[in-house]
Amino acid sequence: MDAVILSNLALLICAALVVVGTVSSLVASRFGAPILLVFLLVGMVAGEDGVAGIHFSDYWATYMVGSAALAVILFDGGLRMRVSSMRGAVAPALLLSTVGVIATAALVALAAVPLFGLSPLQGLLLGAIVASTDAAAVLFLVRAQGLKLGRKLDAVIEIESATNDPAAVFLTVLLVELISSGSGDFGWAVLTGVLREMSVGAVLGVLGGFALAAFLNRVDLPGGLQPVLVVAWAILVFALTSLAHGSGFLAVYLAGLVLGNRPVRGIAGITSFHDAVTWLCQIMMFTMLGLLVTPHKLLVILPAALAIAGFLFLVARPAVVFACLARFGFSTREKMFVSWAGLRGAVSIFLATIPMLAQLPMAQLYFNVAFIVVLASLVLHGLTLAASARKLGVALSDPMREPQRVEIDLPGQSEHELVGYPVAVGTKPLSTGLLPSWARPVLVVREGQILAAADAGPLAARDYVYLLAPPKRVPQLDRVFMEEPQAWDDDAAFPFSGDVRIGEVADLYGLPAADADRNLSIADAFADRAEERVAPGMRIMMGHAAIEVRAVESGRVTHVALRFEDVAEDEEPDPRRRLTRRAGRFLSKTAARIVGG
Repeated sequence: MDAVILSNLALLICAALVVVGTVSSLVASRFGAPILLVFLLVGMVAGEDGVAGIHFSDYWATYMVGSAALAVILFDGGLRMRVSSMRGAVAPALLLSTVGVIATAALVALAAVPLFGLSPLQGLLLGAIVASTDAAAVLFLVRAQGLKLGRKLDAVIEIESATNDPAAVFLTVLLVELISSGSGDFGWAVLTGVLREMSVGAVLGVLGGFALAAFLNRVDLPGGLQPVLVVAWAILVFALTSLAHGSGFLAVYLAGLVLGNRPVRGIAGITSFHDAVTWLCQIMMFTMLGLLVTPHKLLVILPAALAIAGFLFLVARPAVVFACLARFGFSTREKMFVSWAGLRGAVSIFLATIPMLAQLPMAQLYFNVAFIVVLASLVLHGLTLAASARKLGVALSDPMREPQRVEIDLPGQSEHELVGYPVAVGTKPLSTGLLPSWARPVLVVREGQILAAADAGPLAARDYVYLLAPPKRVPQLDRVFMEEPQAWDDDAAFPFSGDVRIGEVADLYGLPAADADRNLSIADAFADRAEERVAPGMRIMMGHAAIEVRAVESGRVTHVALRFEDVAEDEEPDPRRRLTRRAGRFLSKTAARIVGG
């Protein structure tokens, strides 16, 4: 009976931690705190030095749960990534994820060796543990605050983090083996090992993705089992690739990428299920990592560990990013953001469990330092990442609220799904003839009555409309049912044609512009940054001003407006700037009249 009671108690504690973490995330998001940090702190509070006093030191269980959770999270990242958005981002991302990881580990080793009295190999191991980034956390933090990064920048950050884990894992395992055996023969082992891990992982990941897509399209599974199969398949691909001495993390990302870009039956249910599973994995993984930590043991090394974190964030990461991206046309502002977006997450703590499992002499030091680095990163980057994206002008702001979309799979085919939208309050009557040709209205729910689309007439506010649409084009259909952003006052905004070059606007108003953007037209700049489709309300920041899309025709920006920060003219400290603004407004309106004939 004692065993039964103990089992029930364990289940109670685990469920309570998940519930507390979930509820705490709601409170944290209200105050702008990094949600992943909340899960970590919940584990610490429940741990040995916390309120609950739970003693947990099972590193093997942590390694197992962490491996499965990271596999599911990376698979979900690939599932949502569009191949079309990766254009121009693969080469710089791969350079960052290979050469960048090794260079980051080496630079951190230079600081760690004298600070902790480590040998060169031990310092390099510590550097390898904290060298990889966590893109899922980065993109979540940016998007949660209503920002959207430019297409190329977004892709570089995500691809880098999905592909830098193989290099970090291999480097960590190799160094653990070298330190355990006492051998100092480093040689070509790193280069050949990383290439092997990535090549085997790439092949098995792509094959696994195509095999899963073919199976889902040909086999009719009982309802609700498709998403479960996909999660199990992701973990299977990870484990099989790892046993074949390849990178399981790269394999699951590529498997998700293949599946997400193929026509697959039931893809709406699969992605919805993955939303919940990914959240659960994040909660479980960070809570378990928090339980492993004994806070009073961190105080001894806290100053030196914070020094390592500061060196990594302010010196090592920027130096590597600027060197790796030097020849790829990124602006200085974009390089600065990529440097600051090197958020450390669960992967670093996960890698720190490997020396613990190998029982290396300094294993506890590696784990504690990695934990402090991750904690500092979650606090510092988590609280400032969105603000830095706005300040550097690298985020494409989309102020329109996301519609409440309902997706229903149609059994027996994969070309279309049934999508439902509420028509927002305040929307002008919308004729179904204005909808995209590939979206076919089926029925309309109006004031409790179900009407055929042909009999309903124009869509009105508070209607619910259901349409047949290709799954890949649903994000484009979202734009039709978003609430229109509040238009700027014409007296405060300077209108321009979409064909005007970014450099001309920057020179006319004395605004900063990236060298790579100066020769681009405003329309081309928005097209390059938009992940799916340009829509009214999107913005590009230029210093203390913003260019906002006013009109789009055939998917291309035709009219925009430039507006400076809201500073009342009577509060403007510099009278010359007031005069410049008035002159600029006059010149802009004159130019607009000339262009408009």
